Amino acid sequence: MTYVAQLSDVTPVLNRIHTLLPTLPNALVRVAEQVLADPAEMTTLALVELADRARVAPATVTRFCRTIGYDHYRALRIAIAAETGRAEQARWEIDLGREIGPQDPPERVLEVIAGADARTIQETAAQIDPRVAERVADLVAGARRVDLFGVGGSWLSALEMQYRLERIGIASWARCEVHSGLTSAALLTGDDVAIGVSHSGTTRQTVEVLSRARAAGAVAVALTSFPRSPLADAADLVLTTSARETTFRPESLAAKHSQLVVLDLVYVMIAQRTFDRTTEAFDLTSQAVESHKL
Repeated sequence: MTYVAQLSDVTPVLNRIHTLLPTLPNALVRVAEQVLADPAEMTTLALVELADRARVAPATVTRFCRTIGYDHYRALRIAIAAETGRAEQARWEIDLGREIGPQDPPERVLEVIAGADARTIQETAAQIDPRVAERVADLVAGARRVDLFGVGGSWLSALEMQYRLERIGIASWARCEVHSGLTSAALLTGDDVAIGVSHSGTTRQTVEVLSRARAAGAVAVALTSFPRSPLADAADLVLTTSARETTFRPESLAAKHSQLVVLDLVYVMIAQRTFDRTTEAFDLTSQAVESHKL
């Protein structure tokens, strides 16, 4: 049974809605879009008023609330009111915007990028379940080998994790070619861990490789921004990320920062669990490359 890193109570509710939006049925999408369009106003609306604006039945609004983790409409309204209040106090997070014009000066570009990246990291930290990250760290620390797979920018995140694991003595491979990924996955066993990285969770090659690894007996881990996606369905454990796009960086590119944050968390937890081995590995690997430093 897939164990998804649940969005915790501290997760910003609007980010939760945004994350789940692509997975919702049409009727719930209309409710979500109405909420996201003007969260502050939504907190003043009665349930029937929101239903009327979204052109759905009142029962659909209730179903929407339950889908995103709230028992009833009042609980959702209170959560959004609290969140919009915090945003008002930290207006820089909103007022920066995420649009960059062709004529914007470097200072403006830096401001927008730094703000978007900082917010991405904050949202990822808020929604990740440390218990799931801890479970992944335990499994990787004791694994015979670790296979990582990703396509495009997600492969770069997987490759970074491979370098880190190799440095502390854990056999790992990061692959981006589907034939190589599938043949490697077919040879995995119950002593191994496979990690698939995909922002959307819908990259066919990554889903295929992770599914094959799981069928072979390996523990399958998904790293994605969408906990209700094909990749998440193919996994035993799911780690979620967040991404905030800017004009020249769509979500798929912006997601790399949050992917690295989650992978870094897992890596540090592994190092904690293998402290003596990790310390010795650092010493040995540092000595190995010392002669190549000027």
